[in-house]
Amino acid sequence: MRLLLITNPAAARTQPHVVQGILDQFRAGGWQTEVAATAGPGDARRLAAEGVADGVEVVAVFGGDGTTMQAASALVGTDVALGVIPGGTGNLLAGNLRIPAAPIRAAQALVRGHRRRLDLGRVERDDGTHYFAVAGGAGYDARVMVETSSEHKRRWGMVAYAATTLRLLHELRSTTYHITVDGQELEAHAALVLVANCAEVIPPFIKFRRTVRPDDGLLDVIVLRADTLGQSVLAIWDLLREAGGGAERALVGFARGAEVTVEAFPPQPVEFDGDGAGRTPFTATVVPGAVEIIVPEGT
Repeated sequence: MRLLLITNPAAARTQPHVVQGILDQFRAGGWQTEVAATAGPGDARRLAAEGVADGVEVVAVFGGDGTTMQAASALVGTDVALGVIPGGTGNLLAGNLRIPAAPIRAAQALVRGHRRRLDLGRVERDDGTHYFAVAGGAGYDARVMVETSSEHKRRWGMVAYAATTLRLLHELRSTTYHITVDGQELEAHAALVLVANCAEVIPPFIKFRRTVRPDDGLLDVIVLRADTLGQSVLAIWDLLREAGGGAERALVGFARGAEVTVEAFPPQPVEFDGDGAGRTPFTATVVPGAVEIIVPEGT
């Protein structure tokens, strides 16, 4: 088995001694392993594409969700499998797939794991094609992702996101969204709109909705309305209960489809798997079975 390991030295937990421990696990499993490190934006995609052209069978990424999705974009439609080793702040894809959070254990699980085809969301932007595995979003969540600095993420991990969430809470406001799901047009007054491919936003504790699956050929739209702290608490409570809160409250809404367009008035910031991607509008299209990912036994 030939494997290319792409590392992101700027990610939160990718120290050299940990990289060496991961390599030891791969080599103990009999895998021929090459290593390449990213140095700037776009490097993960380029390195993964070079690995595919060179005939590797697996491209593993030791970094965060953003680096992982850059590499995954080069594997779409190929038989080269993606390996995920959590090294960033959120690591939401790894959590949804029950890949161990500890990098060495994740490498062990990868060696023993099996391949599974997963859908991805695809978005065409002015700077090219973007993919997301967990979710894309517009509004408040995108502001939190964009305004949390890389330095704070490296230093404090998930606490950095919590701190930004609290800092921006007084600015929480709903705005008008125009959402089109498979041709059906919807209007919403919302603080954030999420287009989800995976079920869990904080694995395994907080789920968007139990019916969200990354292999069902559909994207799930979650809309949250909140203009105050009290409304945001109620909206999250309704989300956890998978309820709309009743006609008198209606803080959470759901929809499903293969293609989703999100527009906002005024335009709102956008993120895909935690990486900022400009502002609305955007159109997300599901790509069924887009990529093979190696997941732990029993997943």
